[in-house]
Amino acid sequence: MKTHLSRDQLDKFKKQLLQLRKENAEKIDENREKSPNDSISELADYDNHPGDMGTEQFEQERDAGLNLVREDRLREIDDALERIENGTYGLSEKSGKPIPEERLEVQPTARYLVEEQ
Repeated sequence: MKTHLSRDQLDKFKKQLLQLRKENAEKIDENREKSPNDSISELADYDNHPGDMGTEQFEQERDAGLNLVREDRLREIDDALERIENGTYGLSEKSGKPIPEERLEVQPTARYLVEEQ
């Protein structure tokens, strides 16, 4: 079954997905460019308080965790873009029924109807 969405609707969702992809990729790159020692070296000018070092370690771990979430999000976005290309975007992967446009507006990577999740 092919998508129930018009070419204009598909173009709108594709543009939205590409923007989300760009934003996620930029945030991942920003976190990767931060050297783990950048903040610690700034602290070298002061007394290296153990609390400061713990805070820095926490922030690095948090950033790494956020990158994992963003990488998962990128995969979801890429999958949605692939569904647009193969004509199945907007259809539930479980039932094949159309996903309401309102749901796609809120979650453009949706794969299922709300009741199927």
